[in-house]
Amino acid sequence: METITKKELVNRIATKTGQTKVITKQVIQLFLDAIIDELGAGNRLEFREFGVFEIKERAARTAQNPRTLQKVDVPAKRVVKFKVGRLMKERVGHDGVGEERHDTHVDPSSGFGRSSEPTDSAEPDNSTN
Repeated sequence: METITKKELVNRIATKTGQTKVITKQVIQLFLDAIIDELGAGNRLEFREFGVFEIKERAARTAQNPRTLQKVDVPAKRVVKFKVGRLMKERVGHDGVGEERHDTHVDPSSGFGRSSEPTDSAEPDNSTN
């Protein structure tokens, strides 16, 4: 098992989509920031097949320091919970050995992540009107 960084994901996604690494990194960061903002506002985020992020309230409690056995008051707090979706459960729940990987490929000509650069398409550019 290896650790995959955001930089590695950016490289993989940029390659698959045909977008630059800069644009891909911006989109990923905006996505992550949006998740954090929504959770911070107390909202639940549901991504079908992937999973659900939600905030849960943990009640205040009394804990015990295992070293000193002293009682310690732990205040109430909000924590993020993640419930795994069906597709992730299917793919991660197995050992993965010998299984075919189903990568999603995005056709760069599909309009995903369009930049403001001129294209050779026959469509008029209405962005300045």
